[in-house]
Amino acid sequence: MTEKRRVFTAELRERAARIVPETGKPIPEVAQDLEINETTLANRVSRARQAGNGRGEKEELARLRAPGV
Repeated sequence: MTEKRRVFTAELRERAARIVPETGKPIPEVAQDLEINETTLANRVSRARQAGNGRGEKEELARLRAPGV
């Protein structure tokens, strides 16, 4: 019998893409930890980097380092 395809929420996809730059861990390690496909995670990380969420890198780092984030 085939395995049922897992569905990830938008929030989970976004958080998974942020783990790589925030922790500095390599994509294969994060993908294995989260039990998701390495290529899928790499694509999400790449899209997140390109989009930049409308922020510059310095602003994003300040936001991430702010207390309560």
